Amino acid sequence: MTVMRDQVVKNLVEIEVASNDDGLIPAFNVLVNQLPSSFWNTVAEKMMAIAPPERKAEMEAALVNCAYECGYHTGYGIITSPEFDSVVSPMVTEGAKDVLRGAYAVFTAWGWAKSGIVQIKEGDRMVVRAVDYYEADSGGDGKRAFMIRGVSAAFMELAYADAYPNGMNTFTSDQTKGIEVGDQFGEFVVSKK
Repeated sequence: MTVMRDQVVKNLVEIEVASNDDGLIPAFNVLVNQLPSSFWNTVAEKMMAIAPPERKAEMEAALVNCAYECGYHTGYGIITSPEFDSVVSPMVTEGAKDVLRGAYAVFTAWGWAKSGIVQIKEGDRMVVRAVDYYEADSGGDGKRAFMIRGVSAAFMELAYADAYPNGMNTFTSDQTKGIEVGDQFGEFVVSKK
């Protein structure tokens, strides 16, 4: 049996997760907060808008890196959590590939993007496709899925790089398609540096 994405998503959305008095959601070994997706898009677009033309690529890399670092540490918390262990781990038969499939199921269940792996060469390359990701509505110019791009590299690191917290900067992720530029889906290619 391999991780059955739809079943994992269904099981995860049924888990009762509520915020505490500080507005934080203590679950999945991490503290998450609930902010509207427009918050991230607004911050990212304002940062891109104020960057001088010669520094736009640098700003884009910084936004991807923010998502990457968050995805690496948050992703580790998620895949080592009791919730992940109870919902995903019983389906893991293909090791790291199934852990990655489970991580994208969490990504989907939390409403960040309906996403999944369409191709993987273990330890070397992965292709992820996403629809209904909130950055698709960013309103900026060009491909803007900084968050999915960064998190995809982070997830691959957690699966195939050195053990946490020493596995950073092994993989990179590029966005090859985007709903925000008229494609039917966002596509992200993760490869070894």
